[in-house]
Amino acid sequence: MQQDSEIAIIGAGVVGLACALHLAEAGHQVTLIAPEDDESGASYGNAGVIADYAVMPVGTPDVLRNLPALLFNRDSPLAIRPALALAPWLLRFARESLPGRARLNAQAIAALLAPAASSWKELAAQISGQDLLKPLGSLYLFETEADRRGTRFETYRAHGVAVEEISRAELGQLQPGLPEGIGLGAAFFPNTITLDDPGQMLRRLRVAVTAAGVERIAARVTRLKRGKGQVTLRGEGLHLNARRVVIAAGAWSRAFAAQAGDRVPLDTERGYHLEYDSPAPRLIRQMTPVSRGFYFCPMAGRLRVAGTVELGGLDAPASEHRWAVLERGARAILPDLPEPDRRWMGCRPSLPDSRPVIGPSRAGPEVIHAFGHGHLGLTLAPITARLVTALVTGRAPELDLAPYRADRF
Repeated sequence: MQQDSEIAIIGAGVVGLACALHLAEAGHQVTLIAPEDDESGASYGNAGVIADYAVMPVGTPDVLRNLPALLFNRDSPLAIRPALALAPWLLRFARESLPGRARLNAQAIAALLAPAASSWKELAAQISGQDLLKPLGSLYLFETEADRRGTRFETYRAHGVAVEEISRAELGQLQPGLPEGIGLGAAFFPNTITLDDPGQMLRRLRVAVTAAGVERIAARVTRLKRGKGQVTLRGEGLHLNARRVVIAAGAWSRAFAAQAGDRVPLDTERGYHLEYDSPAPRLIRQMTPVSRGFYFCPMAGRLRVAGTVELGGLDAPASEHRWAVLERGARAILPDLPEPDRRWMGCRPSLPDSRPVIGPSRAGPEVIHAFGHGHLGLTLAPITARLVTALVTGRAPELDLAPYRADRF
């Protein structure tokens, strides 16, 4: 049966949900289209951090210099499953890792991150999620002097990020669960907010979206087609015409963008986590061992160990080796950890320049892109929703969207 809507949003992860809520609260008729939630996606399995400090793109001159070692070391934080299809993406990534490009990418990311914490506080208040926000800051753990030397404090501060270098004694006070002898000190980001339970926050957001009058269609969009004055979305049991369509399908967005007229070099970055049930907090603050590339994430009733980057597409099975790397790394810091209680793998959208795609499609403003946030989907969901709502309502966005538009490629 054919349906009509003013605005249709493809995707019901944190970005799609935030866009739906903002648009509905602004008075628009909104339809959200996505399969039933199984809470297995990246919006649920992430590190639970509002990463205000994450101004640096994945591709930097340091990464470019070390790329061969990273690619051929099976235990490195970056893994690439062999695939000829990845070659064009990797060439773009190498170019974006050059000094000038990396600086521009950092500036663009920092501009989006600046309002991230305040945006999340507003959204949490709107959906009764304030109790899930933990304003405890975040730690980058130095295991070696090389870790300390490689942390670019001046770069963080130049982009407006508050960061302090702390001693081992100060680290012990901030992270009392850390064993003696582990670490030389840390970088402390005092303003970083973490979530006690990303899944619970998403459930409250879903409730708020429903209460705002957003219709949810449990279907998978397979085809987007422009028409005169409307966009048609088709799928099994789905035929919907909308005046505007927002593409917020995360790692599955590339095909929809292509159907809208935009060729976007989006690939899939797969994240992994392990969880250890712990009624008493094992650690107090989120902490990242710098050279290992994963996060210790204290959450309600459990410790989540999340991270590593694997470029491996949407369809390949999870890598047992990546979970093993996480487990070994976690036990190097916390030797008494038991066997993990759960493990997870999910797909994130990855772009060579680490910038999301936010803005109208080349062919016209009836299709708006809101995808490609990489590691920062949770962090940037509220500000992305505000930017999308401004575009729909015809207001000037609070940020210049030129660095994020699809036509930058």
